[in-house]
Amino acid sequence: MDVMGVATSAKDSGRSGNPSLLFEYALKFLLISAFLELVLYRLASRMGMHMAKLAEKSEAIRLTFKTLSSLGFVLLNVTSILLFLVLFILLIEKFKPSIWTGSFDRLLVPSVSLLIVITIVFLVFPPAMLGSVIYNIVSLAIFLILMAEFFVSHRLWSQRITVGCFVLGIFGWIYYQTVTTSYGLLGILDAPPLVHEISRGGEAFLVLASILVFWSYGSTSLFTKNKTQRKWALTLLASGGITFFTMLYIDFFLSLYNPALAEDARKAGEGLGWIFQMGMGYTFYLPFALYLAGFICWAYTVIKLVLIGRLAGYGLGLMFMAGYALQLSHLTMMVVVGLILMTIDKRGTLGKLRNKIGEPVVYSPVTPVLGGIR
Repeated sequence: MDVMGVATSAKDSGRSGNPSLLFEYALKFLLISAFLELVLYRLASRMGMHMAKLAEKSEAIRLTFKTLSSLGFVLLNVTSILLFLVLFILLIEKFKPSIWTGSFDRLLVPSVSLLIVITIVFLVFPPAMLGSVIYNIVSLAIFLILMAEFFVSHRLWSQRITVGCFVLGIFGWIYYQTVTTSYGLLGILDAPPLVHEISRGGEAFLVLASILVFWSYGSTSLFTKNKTQRKWALTLLASGGITFFTMLYIDFFLSLYNPALAEDARKAGEGLGWIFQMGMGYTFYLPFALYLAGFICWAYTVIKLVLIGRLAGYGLGLMFMAGYALQLSHLTMMVVVGLILMTIDKRGTLGKLRNKIGEPVVYSPVTPVLGGIR
């Protein structure tokens, strides 16, 4: 019997369904690029607009924000290119008979391909109102298909509730954009029904989803026998709880200590809210402590999952870095790629886990007792 053949076939079968090195490094660079684009372009450039008067008085501040904005615009293009690369690799994998294929690929692959074509066309010919409506409808259809695929492939209700809340949140934004644009296209001056209520509800669902990711993907049981994990869980619970209630009642505490200081804090909060509204679409109408809790839970979970090579970590990172307001086409693509990674999370891994799966099986031949063909 060919021992090397067994080892090779075992190695190949272990690697089947796992991403190539191109996909692995493209995904890693995409996560880094998307984060830097969020910070340097969507947030820093808006901060520069908010501090326009201060920038006029200081040339150094003006040049700093101008440089950050220019660098962020370059990162936007890099992120878009990496998104197309990762998405093309995912679609190619969907055509192959591998463990990365899903139950709804017959609907998903044509829908995502159509979205890519529309995106490329709109890059050459900027869309009018009708084009924006079509783009939003196609995007919503893809999100619903991916949510159905996720529900079929994932049985844990905590994970289903998390992804369901996320899709409901994005639906609030798409409803707001689609209905208001449609009313403008038809020349109707009246406000669409429940447009502001659904938009705010979508933001609340998105914030809730950012908190739930810790429950569904990042939590550690307090009753675990691993003392180190239990220590980190208790530390995170205690520090997070204190921070949450401090931020929830900080305005009340500051009002008791110094009313003037409390007023300055409110103005600073309004400026911060304006920056995030322009960059990510959050209006901050909910208590700020909820947004902070969502950020902490999301960041902890993403870092934990990425370090162990889970595709869900990259998916969650891209989905929430896209923000609530998907005003740019690459933000919609980030959500699409993120949801696809969430659906195939159990079928392939990156980094250390991928290497462990690719290890060959040791074959030790056994000599037959009564002899046999060698």
